[in-house]
Amino acid sequence: MSPSLPRKFRTIFISDVHLGSKVAKAEFLIDFLRNHEAEEIYLVGDIIDGWRLRRSWHWPQAHNDVVQKLLRQARKGAKITYVAGNHDEFLRGFQGTHFGGIVVVDRAIHVAADGRRYLVIHGDQFDAIVNDVRWIAYLGDRAYDFAIVINRAIALLRRMTGRPYWSFSSWAKLKVKKAVNFIGNFRTVLTQEAMRSDVQGVICGHIHHAEITDIDDVRYINTGDWTESCTAVVEHFDGRFEILQWTQADGTQLAPARLVPVALDALREEAA
Repeated sequence: MSPSLPRKFRTIFISDVHLGSKVAKAEFLIDFLRNHEAEEIYLVGDIIDGWRLRRSWHWPQAHNDVVQKLLRQARKGAKITYVAGNHDEFLRGFQGTHFGGIVVVDRAIHVAADGRRYLVIHGDQFDAIVNDVRWIAYLGDRAYDFAIVINRAIALLRRMTGRPYWSFSSWAKLKVKKAVNFIGNFRTVLTQEAMRSDVQGVICGHIHHAEITDIDDVRYINTGDWTESCTAVVEHFDGRFEILQWTQADGTQLAPARLVPVALDALREEAA
């Protein structure tokens, strides 16, 4: 049963919802937002999938409900910042614009409760530096679609047998050597950008791989996605960060940090 009162956090970070695509788990996100509230919410890019909408229009009621839920959070006093990504890059032309209390930016600096400063950025800006296999970077295309089809079949079988949700595509990503290399390189480049920005951490999305890890003196945080793993990053009132995975559309199962953190050394060993 869903809790009667939402859990309260200082900040919630969500990315890669891909509203407008058939793979978006909008019902899961609606339920997550119903059960969680924060003083500040960051939408860390690819919330709307403009690429898919240009190819074919897909906008069911659940996708509209996500937008309305976020607008209601803003009306209730939550500060909401929309950091544009590559799939919603059309919003980059509206930086500084407010839409119903939601401000659009290209990047932001978040000051945590413990005083640490974090660069909040989608991360697609650095694909050209780390990416030599484009299907890994552009997760919305055919290879990803095929993985999602398999994912749905496995999810159905597991649901029929009473087993919890498990993402085949997330698991497969960590078994492909070039994908593992890409994740490691992406992480390294983003932490270097954090150093150049004179902050103590970076919070990003884009690669659909949720993780919290420390690299040297920089904390790397990736919010994951809402197309397969259904993860969000939350900041507690003491400045502690945590990854939550919302695995049921009715809120009956919450698995904190089950997917993460993935150790950097382990990834390097698998890539070797």
